[in-house]
Amino acid sequence: MPSGRTHDRITLWALPLVTGVTFWQTNSSNLTLLVAGGFLFGGLMFGPDLDIYSRPYQRWGFLRFIWLPYQKSLRHRSLLSHGPIIGTTLRVVYLGGLIAIAAVFALFVVEKLWNMQLNWQAVGETVTFTLTRYSTEFLTLFVGLELGAMSHSLSDWGGSAYKRFQKQGVRGLLPPRAKMKKRKATSRGSSRGKVKTRNSRTKS
Repeated sequence: MPSGRTHDRITLWALPLVTGVTFWQTNSSNLTLLVAGGFLFGGLMFGPDLDIYSRPYQRWGFLRFIWLPYQKSLRHRSLLSHGPIIGTTLRVVYLGGLIAIAAVFALFVVEKLWNMQLNWQAVGETVTFTLTRYSTEFLTLFVGLELGAMSHSLSDWGGSAYKRFQKQGVRGLLPPRAKMKKRKATSRGSSRGKVKTRNSRTKS
């Protein structure tokens, strides 16, 4: 598995490519900026390795404690943290939930301290309108986050596959089921060979 520095280098090296391809496909500087920013943030601070004490985790500084429940709930390199789309979606939902809780708490404190009467229905409508009005921008940002996360996961999988190839050859690249079938076939062949040997001995 590549080191934290290697992951950072991969993110920084791939950034110009991601930016160029995005602008070529969208012809929009705003959308390109969102994808590039999301890719950089996803690769350096919002990647799959937030499930352990890692460089992305440390970059959150004094706020890194917010990821402790996330770490305790997930197994490292599980599908929920490193899986395509689902990993980024879970982190977005997790962080978005924390931000929503903090925002509601802050509004509640402001309402009590300054004796203000907030219209919570209006607040909810404003949030819904914002999410709907800028849905394209939010989706574009999510794509950038996902690309940043996938650059991390793909480098992990590629590094692990290369190590297995060095140790086991082509067999190391086969899926686990194929390996099990080969092992079973080999064990069956060896057991049949042993039975034949025993039968030949008894006949003699």
